[in-house]
Amino acid sequence: MKNSILFIFCTLFIGLSSLAQEKKTINILHSDFTDRNENEIPGAVIFTGNVQVEHDGVLISCNKAYHFKNENYVKAFGNVRLNQGDTITMSSKYAEYNGNQQFAFATGDVVLRSPESTLTTDTINFDRSIQQAYYNTHGTIINKENTLRSKSGRYFLNEKKYQFKTAVTVTSPESTIKTNHLDYYEDSGHAYVFGPSTINNKGNIIYTENGFYDTKNQTSNLSKNSTITYQNRKIKGEKIYYDGKRNFSSATNNVKITDSINRMVVTGHYAEMHRAKDSMFITKKALIASFVENDSVYIHAEKLLVTGKQGERIVRGFKNARIFKSDMSGKCDSIHSDQTKGLTQLIGRPILWSQKSQLTGDLMHLIGNNQTEKLDSLKVMNNAFIIQKDTIGNGFNQVKGMNLYGKFRDNKLYEVDMVKNAEMIYYMYNDKNELVGIDKGVCSSIHLELEENQIQTVTKFTNPEGQIYPEKEFPENARKLRGFIWRGDEEIKRLEDIFSKEELALDEKAQMQSKKNAVEAEKPMEVKKETLEYGKSEKKTAPAPVKKKKKK
Repeated sequence: MKNSILFIFCTLFIGLSSLAQEKKTINILHSDFTDRNENEIPGAVIFTGNVQVEHDGVLISCNKAYHFKNENYVKAFGNVRLNQGDTITMSSKYAEYNGNQQFAFATGDVVLRSPESTLTTDTINFDRSIQQAYYNTHGTIINKENTLRSKSGRYFLNEKKYQFKTAVTVTSPESTIKTNHLDYYEDSGHAYVFGPSTINNKGNIIYTENGFYDTKNQTSNLSKNSTITYQNRKIKGEKIYYDGKRNFSSATNNVKITDSINRMVVTGHYAEMHRAKDSMFITKKALIASFVENDSVYIHAEKLLVTGKQGERIVRGFKNARIFKSDMSGKCDSIHSDQTKGLTQLIGRPILWSQKSQLTGDLMHLIGNNQTEKLDSLKVMNNAFIIQKDTIGNGFNQVKGMNLYGKFRDNKLYEVDMVKNAEMIYYMYNDKNELVGIDKGVCSSIHLELEENQIQTVTKFTNPEGQIYPEKEFPENARKLRGFIWRGDEEIKRLEDIFSKEELALDEKAQMQSKKNAVEAEKPMEVKKETLEYGKSEKKTAPAPVKKKKKK
């Protein structure tokens, strides 16, 4: 029994001794004069002249100090300087230090210096127990080439990080960051923004609600509601990478690029933009929408490349290129559109559909008028073939030849010339829409006049041959010209039809990724783990100043 009591007593004694050792006392290392005035400052020893104070690795120097030994507490006046090893140095006009709580309070032209930065403000609280300093009196931080200004902030010594949860502005020679929530690492110059934030880099305006920006290398990763705007062009995507030095940016998932000057919208699930080259590359359900008068022209391909300045745009589409507008659609292997020339080339097995008409050839040119922004003419080189489904019967009007030249009026084809080795099959009707015969013939060239894309008149030139057959006398196997292939089931009748099934499936994948990104964006990032302790030390305050006793 005695041994048990002795063991408990020893354990308690050791524990109390350890606590006593943990709470180290404040030591006065030097002063020119020492005094005590219990009436004016009860419980304190007054030290004056070249005062030096030490406590657990912290050195404090000042002109005058009040040392409250029983409270393990000191007040410092005049040219106060607090030094914690090689981590920070803090100077001020006045300071208080509590040795039990390891807590310092400084005010009056406060300057906090670390090896990487300098903070200037009016008042600072420094909690050594968690190695954090914070202020609420407006502050300016100089970190190499960066200047940070805020109403309040917190400095994490171990992480070498500043954190702001009120309005803060970061200014560097190349960029300006404005946000209400920022984590800034002074050694690397890395900035993490949370909530609505803007970054202005050389005229590129970046908006994001969750992102990272490297102030040294001018690179950024943005992950929530992010856009980049420059020269009337806006880039939006769920994830955006930006490189200010290269004037390069890339976007992933639900990408949308709006060009207000050229009245163009580009969409896809991956895009790259080079501002210096004024170019962009789009893939994964890539689509370009150009607005002309009251209509829109859509260009799609597996890969789209847009280059050139305003008014000099060149659009290139590679693999399975397609075009769509309200009254026309088409397909080809690749597409090339030159804004300066007003020329759009459909290359590699091109085909166009318009109001039950089908046009094929080896190469097609659509020529526009840049002044009127309307289609002007059409050229089809080699193996031109027009097939038009008969609107009344079941037959097909057909015209073929070597080359085709057409004219547009108000964006509608009204005149066509089929040149060299022309052939034709044409179903003829009277005013009562009764079939009167089928005209089949050959000649050097054929001229067609159309109205609402329907053939109204046919004129044959140079050695025309052929005849008009009654329907019953014209055999079925002769009603199709050599090379006839009707591809009406492939016609792009709606904008949705411009995409393949595989490309439409990308939307579902992007939607799933969007949900995943949204969840990830809401999770605390690794750099945010310290914020869980934000405000912890704000409940700690320096002891109230000792009240003076009234003189009797």
